[in-house]
Amino acid sequence: MKPLQLKIISCNVLWREFCHYASQSPNRFEFQFLPWGLHCDPKQLRRELQQAVDDTPAGFDAILLGYGLCSQGVAGVSARQTRLIIARGHDCITCFLGSRARYRAYFDAHPGTYWYTPGWIENHLPPGQERYERTFAQYKDKYGEDNAQYLMEMEQDWFNKYSTAAYVDLAIGPVDAHKTKTRECAAWLGWQYDEIKGDPALLQRLVAGKWDPDEFLIVEPNHHIEASNDDMILCAVPDTGGGELPAEAGPRTQTLP
Repeated sequence: MKPLQLKIISCNVLWREFCHYASQSPNRFEFQFLPWGLHCDPKQLRRELQQAVDDTPAGFDAILLGYGLCSQGVAGVSARQTRLIIARGHDCITCFLGSRARYRAYFDAHPGTYWYTPGWIENHLPPGQERYERTFAQYKDKYGEDNAQYLMEMEQDWFNKYSTAAYVDLAIGPVDAHKTKTRECAAWLGWQYDEIKGDPALLQRLVAGKWDPDEFLIVEPNHHIEASNDDMILCAVPDTGGGELPAEAGPRTQTLP
């Protein structure tokens, strides 16, 4: 069977995993990794992701998107001349766990979970002592100590909705160092520490070109992505030229219904 020519456009939190599993696939790849944190501004995520799609030249069999719904950030992204393939998930944690059903089950059992993965640890300072101390120092230099203390109290308040730091282990990257970092963060925050064995099956099927419609949304040219507001999470809708869909920014929280 002739290898597929695939373009991967992904958040940088998945670069290790995509490079690893793509190297095991017979297909051929071009990679483009966008900066971490675009999910915090869904409109910006939509703009940059659409621009990356628009800039992709003809000749690829498909463009693989390394995102989930991501706070509605992918809603409105349109396939142009090349179909888009995206895993049906609320965010990238679905790809680390192997299925949205597994994510759903863990979410229901542990609703106050903050996820730690290689990409999340390497691309930003996760909640913990180092993040607190560095942010406090920045606020203190800019606003003074009293204002810095107030701002830190406001920032730390959203951590109260979490109770567990969960590290998803796919045995990729400096695993021991990342587990230690997650344990330290959990201890400092007073959270429980959990370690979950990751399942690469979804990512492996994505790069292999095995796109079961139950697991992946296939967006044909002249269609765009929308939230389906059901268990399928995503759907494809014909383009009408109606412009951008609205989106709201927010902290990195779980958005399962």
